[in-house]
Amino acid sequence: MKLASCFYNNRVTCGIVTEEGLIDIPAATQDNPKKRLHSVKEILIKGAAAMEILEGVREHPAEVIALDRLMWLAPVPRPGKLLALAGNYAKHLQETGRSEGLPNLNSERVPLRPFLKPPTAAAGHQKIISWPLYSEEVDYEIELAVIIGKTARALPPERAAKAIAGYTVANDISARSVTFSQRQGQTGGKDFYEWLMGKWSDDFLPLGPWLVTADEIPEPQNLQMTLSVNGEVRQNASTSEMIYTVYEIVSFLSHLMTLEPGDVIVTGTPEGVGAADGRYLKPGDLIECTIEGIGTLSNRMGDKPPAFYTGVR
Repeated sequence: MKLASCFYNNRVTCGIVTEEGLIDIPAATQDNPKKRLHSVKEILIKGAAAMEILEGVREHPAEVIALDRLMWLAPVPRPGKLLALAGNYAKHLQETGRSEGLPNLNSERVPLRPFLKPPTAAAGHQKIISWPLYSEEVDYEIELAVIIGKTARALPPERAAKAIAGYTVANDISARSVTFSQRQGQTGGKDFYEWLMGKWSDDFLPLGPWLVTADEIPEPQNLQMTLSVNGEVRQNASTSEMIYTVYEIVSFLSHLMTLEPGDVIVTGTPEGVGAADGRYLKPGDLIECTIEGIGTLSNRMGDKPPAFYTGVR
């Protein structure tokens, strides 16, 4: 099942995506207080009981909205946690020359390097990505995103699948430089915190176009991934190339913190990013990210600001 969040008719709603359009879940369940559902996150929290209700909604839809009438939001519009990984594909580590504070490739299994992005980074399909106020070099990164469906703490990898509600496509937009750098003229590479701040800007994690429930993707480690910029393919790889699997990642993070329904985990990007050859994004560029079995996430870059932030002096 494909679940989406969107803005329609002056309200935020959610629905089941079908070939005919979006089945409006709140409209279909509003007459029965015991079955009423308002959001994808509520569906995730209620779990199996909510999915049973949705099966009935799919069989007897109350309202179907044409997809071209929707303004798409991230499948979970304001995730409690947005977790990401730095360096989960060996070829990506090699192409960047480990210049971003990523671990050295002395072995096949480099250490996991998770980091957090703010909820304001989440954006939906077709959203114009706001150009950051603090960087002239903006990059793309296609990633498989995991959406958590059950509260999880200290899970072993073999039980991690039970905590996953589904999957979506992610684009981990990254600012590769900052205009307020305090390291002008210094040697030794980019400061770690400058690299991290390059992940935090608004709209810097487009997600979508929808959540595909985990039962439709029984093998997340064999999905083809393709990213193009203005129709030119830049990234083309498979999730089979991950250093750490989806289930290992979920297990690891569940030992660091409690994972909750609606949390999003993006699992790393393959080779082909702009930082490897200096082909950064430009205003108006169309970025299309496709993952097999899920769909295509499309976004455009917005205009650069009239002036860049230079920091506190």
